[in-house]
Formats: sequence, C-alpha cells, structure tokens
Amino acid sequence: MKTFITEDFLLYNDVAKELYHEVAKKLPIIDYHNHLNQKEILEDKNYSNISEIWLAGDHYKWRAMRANGISEEYITGDKSDYEKFLAFAKTIPNTFGNPMYHWAHLELQRYFGIDELLNEETAPAIWEEANRQLATSDLSVRSILEKDNVVFVGTTDDPTDSLEYHTALAKEDFDCKVSPSFRPDKGLNIDTPDFLDWITKLEQAADISITNYQALLDAFAKRVDFFDELGCRSSDHGINVMFFEEATKEAVETIFEKRLNGDPLSQKEVNQYRTYTLIYLGELYAAKGWVMQLHINPLRNNNTRMFDKIGPDSGFDSIGDRLLAEPLSKFLDALEVNENLPKTVLYSLNSRDNNVLAAMAGNYQNGEIPGKVQFGTAWWFNDHIDGMEDQMKTLANTGLISNFIGMLTDSRSFLSFSRHEYFRRILCNLLGTWVVEGKVPNDKKLLETYVKNICYYNAERYFNI
Repeated sequence: MKTFITEDFLLYNDVAKELYHEVAKKLPIIDYHNHLNQKEILEDKNYSNISEIWLAGDHYKWRAMRANGISEEYITGDKSDYEKFLAFAKTIPNTFGNPMYHWAHLELQRYFGIDELLNEETAPAIWEEANRQLATSDLSVRSILEKDNVVFVGTTDDPTDSLEYHTALAKEDFDCKVSPSFRPDKGLNIDTPDFLDWITKLEQAADISITNYQALLDAFAKRVDFFDELGCRSSDHGINVMFFEEATKEAVETIFEKRLNGDPLSQKEVNQYRTYTLIYLGELYAAKGWVMQLHINPLRNNNTRMFDKIGPDSGFDSIGDRLLAEPLSKFLDALEVNENLPKTVLYSLNSRDNNVLAAMAGNYQNGEIPGKVQFGTAWWFNDHIDGMEDQMKTLANTGLISNFIGMLTDSRSFLSFSRHEYFRRILCNLLGTWVVEGKVPNDKKLLETYVKNICYYNAERYFNI
C-alpha cells in the first residue's frame, strides 16, 4: 500500500500550502543542537544497512518496540541487524498517533524514495532497497547533509573531548559548518561516583593540575577558549532538577576540597557548588557571545535493572515534575544583575512548565538582541504535532513568536533532518489556520517573513552563523 504522506501532508488550507511550498520548503537548515557523530561526518561514512543508521542508538524507536512486546534481544541485544529491522517493522503499524509513524515514513520517502507503508510484509523488500542505496555515495553522511541543505550542525561535546574531528573538519572544504557545543554536566555533578575520574580527564585536557577550586575554574576557562577557537556557538546543560543555592567562593572552595578528599556532601553543598560554578560558566559564555541552553526536568534512568544491564540513554528516561520557576528565576537574575546573562534557551521536558518558561523568558529580554532569552522548541517527549503547536501557541500568547529560533533534531541519526520538514509543515499550518480563522491578516509578505525568520534567519542571527 502506498504511503499517506502526500505533497500537502499536514497542510490543511491554501495559505498553509502556499507558505510551505513557496517559502519554508526552500530554506536551508540550521540544526543547532544534536548528538551527531562528528567522526562519521569527517569520514563521510556510508552505513552498512538501514538498521545501523536508523535503529542504533535511537531510544525513541527502542521504547516503541518495548511497548509492542518486542524482546530486548531484538532491540539492544545480539540479534542480527536484519532481525532487529523486522522487529521494528512489526512495531510500526501499531504506532498511529505517535510521531514515530510519521517520522519513519517521511524518512523512507525523503531519503530512499520508498513510498510503501512499512510493515512485516513490506519489510524484506524495503530492507533490500534501502541497503542498496546506502551503499552508494548518494547516501553517505555528507551527501545527506548536502541533500537536506544543512548549513550548520551543533554537536554535543564534553569539555574533556579532544575535538580532533572538529579540528580536522574545520580544515575541510565542506559547506556545512560543524560546530562543537560545550556540555559540562559531568563537571557540575559533583555528587556522582565518577566525578573525580572526570576531574582527572579535565586535568589532562586543560593541562592544569586541579588541586583546588580555582584551578578547576581556570581549567573550565581554558577549555571554553579552546572550544571557542573551533567555532563553538553554544553550551548545553542537562538539568534534572533546577537548583539555586547562594554561596561564597570560599564556601565552594571548601566544598570542592571535601569532595577531593572523599568526604560526603549535603544536598545544600552540592547545590551551592553547582550554582556558583554554573554562574561562573554563564559569565564565560556571555563574554564569548555564546548561547546557553538549559534542558530541564527529565527523570533519568528510572529502570534500575535495565540501567545496570544496558546503561544510560537507552530509553528508560521520562518526564520529571519538580518545580523550577523560583530557582530558575534566581539563577538567571544572578547573571543579569551584573549584566552577564548570556543569550539563553529554556527547555522543559514537562509541558506543564510551558507557561512558566514562556513567561520567564520575558523577564530578561533587552533592547539589543531580539528574543535574547528563548522559550525553546518542543523537546523530546513533546516534539509531536500537539507538543509543537502547544509550544508555539504558548510562546505567541506570552511573548513574540516572530523571534522564535525554531526547530532542532536533538538526534543521533542523520536521517532525522526530515523533522525540520515536519516542524515547518506544522508551523505553516498553524499560521494558515490563524489566517482562515480571522485571527491574523492574510498579509502574504508578513506571513512569509514569519516563516523565513522562524525556520532559518532568527537562528542564523542568534547563533552568529
């Protein structure tokens, strides 16, 4: 059976169709936050089969397969790639209403020209055809980036990373800019068992002996300089529970010394260390003109048995429900009071927080940068039609959607760039619906400006691309 994804997929009125086909569809892509492998970009990798590029590392698909009763050996276990693909194909017909159903068929159509519904019956032929195409240069990693007109990719990188592949890519004649993003979570999580091991790695990366807290700050600053030299535009922070606990530098020095000595820390001390250190980092970002991204409220590693068996980022994270308004306000204000608040993007995994974040962003705007503090796009469990529409409507109700920096993939797969198409269709349909309902004027030039800016130009300006 032919796929349901037509030329006007998700576009339900003439205004939406015109905005998408004449404007949004033609714009380049800036994917400012993802988890792509820069080594694979450098090597222009060809994947051996569709399971390797589609299923490996994709916890969205893994969760759907588990929900369908698929045994773990067909998900992260030792079954062959073909058997895993067949298990995923068996799952897909059961995913109506889940964005996975749309994503999978968009990707099959856009990258492989396969216009068939994926199921157990069609899977063998789809496997053969997709693998045939993956063996060609037309679907190498760089060819995919060029095909999708991706001009900027912001990867996610630990401060201890050598960035050797970014260094090599910077010397390549390649139209897509591949930029590192500074992700210092392991340096903020002073209470985790591997913290001291990470400090040892940071010592080696920064070539600084970290025997006290000032040395740690110096090492952070040195790595920020290094990332900046390689074109870094932003930091990224995964914050399970938003924190704020005031502390003097002297107090944090004592806390850090206690941790070096193996002494236990109270939760207050942990949050004092995190707060002071993140404020210091925020000041560094502001000085560099970077963007600070805060991803708040995931509840990670819920299934202890599976965490012990498989490890983190395997599909056992979910939505947290800790309150964030007051600590977030205090943190942002601690930077703003000295005019050191960098450009900041706020995300929460809990859609309950949408109004909080949209309103919070409005507290810290200024007359220099339109949309300096952003209510970020629908993230993770929210990047479906309802979630995207709700995020954009909330932003429009509370702030200025015209300054919104738009979509990102947050993905490990090079086939996920079709999610930008998904977002652009939803955006155009939202604007078109407002026109049809008489909520905004049918001003073609103004509507096209909204689409161009949200899909591309706002992010280009915001990240200094």
